[in-house]
Amino acid sequence: MSTLLAMPQTALAPANPWSLVPPLGNLDAYISAANRLPMLTLEEEQEFARKFKNDNDLEAAGKLVLSHLRLVVSVARQYLGYGLPHGDLIQEGNVGLMKAVKRFDPDQGVRLVSYALHWIKAEIHEYILKNWRMVKVATTKAQRKLFFNLRSMKQRFKGENAAADLDTHRDTLNPAQVNAMARELNVKPEEVLEMETRLSGGDVLLDPSPSDDGEDAFGPIAYLTDTNHEPVAMIEARQRDVLATDGIATALASLDDRSRRIVEERWLKVNDDNSGGMTLHDLAAEYGVSAERIRQIEVAAMKKMKTTLAAYA
Repeated sequence: MSTLLAMPQTALAPANPWSLVPPLGNLDAYISAANRLPMLTLEEEQEFARKFKNDNDLEAAGKLVLSHLRLVVSVARQYLGYGLPHGDLIQEGNVGLMKAVKRFDPDQGVRLVSYALHWIKAEIHEYILKNWRMVKVATTKAQRKLFFNLRSMKQRFKGENAAADLDTHRDTLNPAQVNAMARELNVKPEEVLEMETRLSGGDVLLDPSPSDDGEDAFGPIAYLTDTNHEPVAMIEARQRDVLATDGIATALASLDDRSRRIVEERWLKVNDDNSGGMTLHDLAAEYGVSAERIRQIEVAAMKKMKTTLAAYA
């Protein structure tokens, strides 16, 4: 593998700086190696940047990236408070560094370290916003600004309170602090309060798994579900409506007059006093048969109606 920099072969400058980068898996060794990689002078940086820009020299681009790995490590360390792995933050920062090298113009009179800083932070910011919570807490530019400043500003206010011998156990913002943040960040106080609420809340499963003892856990899905517009429920309700109207009418039409009247009197007729239709004995007296015979006719008619309804459905 070629030499990273044209420099004297001394104990402080290894012949092959690429060999300083350890195998993956040991973060401490990686950080140590990144901090030992030699920095580029302005002339070397300009030379490698022009080689990459004009000749697409990937080896030159690699030298630019390697010499700035320590910058990524330093920037990533500033975002450890968000609970994400340091290695992942460094990895995303390295992606931003490579994007910066790809777009860097050596003729603009700016050092790569200054230009790359923006790209490194932007990539880390994007990673944090996507992975800090399952649900995004910041989407607009103002919300992103609040997200990455609110935590540090709260710590600053707590430090000021501690210096003034005030109560530092409260983690909520008072109105004066909210207004101060809003002025400093050029946003509305309501936006500060909204972001504070988002940051203080946690992720909640919509449909939590059952507990170990077999009991179903209660989650937001229980009160967010609109059963009235659930597709299966709507289809079932439509089928019930059809069976209750056209289906019943078709089933009744398949009966003889006596059987139909018995079913209507026993099951479908409602008087003004909600007492229902005629009893078995009333119908038996009308047709001159026993109440048991009326019951048998009713059973046979209902069985025939069920067969008709099944075919209709």
